[in-house]
Amino acid sequence: MKLSYKTFFYFLTIAIGIGLAGCDNEEEVFSPKPRGYFRINFPEKSYRIYDSICPYKFEIPVYARMNQDKHNGANPCWLNLEFPKYKATVYLSYNAVNNDIGKFLEDAHDIANRHQVKATGLDEITVLRDSAKVYGLVFDIAGNTASSVQFYLTDSTRHFLRGSLYFYSAPNIDSLRIVVDFIKKDILHLINTTSWKTDAVVKDVKKAKG
Repeated sequence: MKLSYKTFFYFLTIAIGIGLAGCDNEEEVFSPKPRGYFRINFPEKSYRIYDSICPYKFEIPVYARMNQDKHNGANPCWLNLEFPKYKATVYLSYNAVNNDIGKFLEDAHDIANRHQVKATGLDEITVLRDSAKVYGLVFDIAGNTASSVQFYLTDSTRHFLRGSLYFYSAPNIDSLRIVVDFIKKDILHLINTTSWKTDAVVKDVKKAKG
């Protein structure tokens, strides 16, 4: 049977409509967008000398603030270097060495090693500043750990200074890495500018503690 043009276009329209309806029933496939994070604008690096009654001094960033540790049992030379904008703090604790350097070294390594449970790696950077008698280690801890950077400094006979970086947020290295790298440069600057003071100042600190 020969179809007229009118009848042909009628059936063609129905066929196209059925085809389009079938396409509407197909399940759409979406590809997830990569997670984005807020852009962070960092200030230019600039430092000032921090000096107090404590038997050490160093340079700290102008955009950070130093406060004394208020926890029970903290001595006057336990300090908190705070970065309010980034909700981060470098906790600094000082102890005078009295033939017990081994204990302080063991404690520092034990504390750093505890963070390896969730770490993906741990690098140790050796500190050797013979001219200032400043020696130590920097622990660069990778992964979603509570503390990404820790360190200790000592002259091996009288002084022992330990520091650890913590954030007031759940560990997420994907979002924090850029901030960790920024503050790590400030920590390294602090280490490279640390110097010990005279015996007279050390005695004054011991009197203040008593």
